[in-house]
Amino acid sequence: MKQLKIKLTFLKLILVITAICFISCNGKKQTSQETKVNAVNTKPYTVSNDIPIWTNGVPDSALITGEETNIDGIAKNVSNPTIKVFSPTKENTGAAVLVFPGGGYTKVAVELEGSEICEWLASIGVTGILLKYRVPDSGPHYYKDCFCEKDPIKPIALQDAQRAIGLVRSQAKQWNIDSKKIGVMGFSAGGHLVADVSTNYRKRAYSLTDEMDKANCRPDFGIIFFPGHMTNHTSNSYELNKQIPVDSNTPPTFILQAGNDPIDPIENSLVYFIALQKAKVHAEYHVYAEGGHAFGLNRTILDNPNWNKLPIADWENLVERWLQTINMTTKK
Repeated sequence: MKQLKIKLTFLKLILVITAICFISCNGKKQTSQETKVNAVNTKPYTVSNDIPIWTNGVPDSALITGEETNIDGIAKNVSNPTIKVFSPTKENTGAAVLVFPGGGYTKVAVELEGSEICEWLASIGVTGILLKYRVPDSGPHYYKDCFCEKDPIKPIALQDAQRAIGLVRSQAKQWNIDSKKIGVMGFSAGGHLVADVSTNYRKRAYSLTDEMDKANCRPDFGIIFFPGHMTNHTSNSYELNKQIPVDSNTPPTFILQAGNDPIDPIENSLVYFIALQKAKVHAEYHVYAEGGHAFGLNRTILDNPNWNKLPIADWENLVERWLQTINMTTKK
């Protein structure tokens, strides 16, 4: 009987030890899972709320009517332009890029060519700033009624771009930005807007409204993807739009284009590059056989399931290295 009690006690002891080990291991497993989840949810940046760029009334505000909508990352009828600041939380290079999404000056692709780009910029230590500029008809745009290009009544997208650059430069210290390292990046119509503000910065396209409008609105560099409207107002082939007055003071520019772009053909980017070369502006031009139009970091609007397998899909590495070569960021 005594031996039986000893055996039962020993058996209980084994069960208790086993239970303790199970709880301990299970606890470690849960802790590991929680750590993994927390690591996934940790973002290398903080994001501001939408910041209105105009404080004393929006100029030419009567030109945009209708209620603003945002469906599937596409903003329409934007009458109150804003910026959203994506600030790096780890290694901050001091550089900043205002991002101008595309949309043919009829809409703004605020996700694919906007917030997703800003998130990537912040991940490499560059403050990404999304500009949701006014649309529609805020820049040169295609009119189906006449199958032709028309200029805006007032260049209100240019007004917003100039204002946004001045605003960022005036707030540079508060946002941990080097005021001499503020560039612009745009896609399609946004690419045209980059060229527009890079060459039309000496005079504001609106009456000055406050002290922020006295800040220099010339970008320190420009990054252009598949721009449109660059051959408007021309009479000869391979001639640049006369409203884009390139000169030796135009900022350093990076250009990227797919040769098979069906929306904004290669002539648009090529004529800008040629003008930059003639003016002896530091310019880098990358052309790929395939890639189409309206793409961002990992996806494209066009029906191309193999887009990520194309050489052009690695464009972000080229941009990152180029920023180092013009001393806007430092080599890792």
